[in-house]
Amino acid sequence: MSMTLATAWVRRGVAANLPQKYEVDEAELGRIEKLARLQLEDARQDLDAAQRDTKDNDDADEDSDDDEDDAGAPVTDVGKTGATHGISTEDDDMKEYNLSDYDEDEVDESTGEKFAMFGNVRSLAYHQPGEEDPYLVLPEGADDSDNEREELQILPTDNLILAAKVEDEVPHLEVFVYEDDEDNIYVHHDIMLPSIPLCLEWIDVPVGKDAGTKPTGNYVAVGMMSPEIEVWNLDIVDGMYPAAILGQQPEEKEDTLETTEASSSKKSKKKSKKKKKPKPNDTHHVDAVLTLSLNKHHRNLLASGSADTTIKLWDLNTSTCAKSYTMHAGKVTSLDWHPSPTHSTILLSGSTDDHTIFAIDMRAPTASAPKWLVEADVERVRWNPHDPNYFYVTTEAGTVHYFDSRSPPPANATGLSKPLWTLQAHDGGVSAFDVNPLIPGFLATGSDDKKVKLWNTEDNKPTMVVSRNLEVGRVFSAQFAPDQEVAFRLSVAGSKGQVQVWDTSTNASVRKVFGGRVGVKMPEGEVKERLVGIGGGDDEEEDDESDEAEQQEAGTGEGQDGWESMEED
Repeated sequence: MSMTLATAWVRRGVAANLPQKYEVDEAELGRIEKLARLQLEDARQDLDAAQRDTKDNDDADEDSDDDEDDAGAPVTDVGKTGATHGISTEDDDMKEYNLSDYDEDEVDESTGEKFAMFGNVRSLAYHQPGEEDPYLVLPEGADDSDNEREELQILPTDNLILAAKVEDEVPHLEVFVYEDDEDNIYVHHDIMLPSIPLCLEWIDVPVGKDAGTKPTGNYVAVGMMSPEIEVWNLDIVDGMYPAAILGQQPEEKEDTLETTEASSSKKSKKKSKKKKKPKPNDTHHVDAVLTLSLNKHHRNLLASGSADTTIKLWDLNTSTCAKSYTMHAGKVTSLDWHPSPTHSTILLSGSTDDHTIFAIDMRAPTASAPKWLVEADVERVRWNPHDPNYFYVTTEAGTVHYFDSRSPPPANATGLSKPLWTLQAHDGGVSAFDVNPLIPGFLATGSDDKKVKLWNTEDNKPTMVVSRNLEVGRVFSAQFAPDQEVAFRLSVAGSKGQVQVWDTSTNASVRKVFGGRVGVKMPEGEVKERLVGIGGGDDEEEDDESDEAEQQEAGTGEGQDGWESMEED
């Protein structure tokens, strides 16, 4: 099974031309050793607890066997002799085949060190600081040197597309290079993750040990099923550890050890007590991180929303939580900072359970914040970048609402808030949504119904331009490219693990509606539809069955290849 849960674009010219390969220095070795010791100590405690439980169970079984033996016939001398003879035969076999030492590591005669399954750290070869690692850097004149450089090189005309994926139950982040002129997309490198990734946010400032050393950077924050947020440097290939971990939970080794010893001392209790669910706090999340948003004007501020109902504000210069807010009664599913520099401290947030949207001024978090109420769980919230007085809200009911932030409902209002307009975009929840940052009135929506739809909202009269099934399964992400040269490119990903880049300008309906709104050269005449993609894993059976059913039912309002157009003759 393979699925892509979130995507993010990186604009042109930001990524390093030749990303560095991960190198281990003395400081990094110390860091790795410290982390390894912590993990080893955790494993050792788990092993001790398991051994204690096993010993308790064995003792109980021996007591039961002794009781049964006492109730039976006494053991005779012949029985004793036979038992002794059996033990002697067993010892002879152990000596003959050396079974007692079969799992002992062999000793290298030249070094006197044992061969371990994963090698011995002391036998590794090190190179001096400043010297190139011979395992990573090929000698001058080697044939593979140019090929390696070419594979790593990222051109100024390339975009990066980041994809949070789960493939065969392995969570990881794939970094794609998208070459628009070549109609090509490929995986540049990937990053292994400790937990299922749920959301991504590209960061253009240095984080971690590089914070404050240079004005720009190329990083990504990953929100996961676990409470931590990992920040990775995209200009380093084959990295072992993130540049920073936001909200890393403190170790509770002493409490854990005491609990383990207490529970193991009681033979009557076979199972340890379940851990209590931690309560929300001011320093870190205690549940899955569902959404992230970077402040474009105060670039060191990252906001995160969690299933623990809290919103946290992170200072990327120090990698610490600057402030924690509890505005919602349900899970915080979406966040978006106000795009205007004069209102850059206002954060838009949406939630499930209570179906609320808040516009919070982070300078006065205790003040009464405007609140809107919709009919279902909030999926996405987005400010309109072309008129920041307005914002969009998508819901699990398949609707898109458009609100005026200057006319909030009364503070004591209890009913549903009235939007400027409401659009029934899909039959299922609108799980993917984006506003084109360069073309006014150009929206994209995606849903569990596996369709991606493009909308024109000019003059506050939303109309569908085109609908298409891009064969990505249930749509989890749809995002427009951030650069003028690729303003019409839309990346789409979903439950089949595939990432597709759709050049929407090759669609006649899109050219007719949006061609005059942006200073980009548009295709003319008969143009073949342009879709650049890279496949995921095996398709899900339920997706295939649903696709076949959709094809059989197609015919009303849909053309070939899953197209549905609103273009008038």
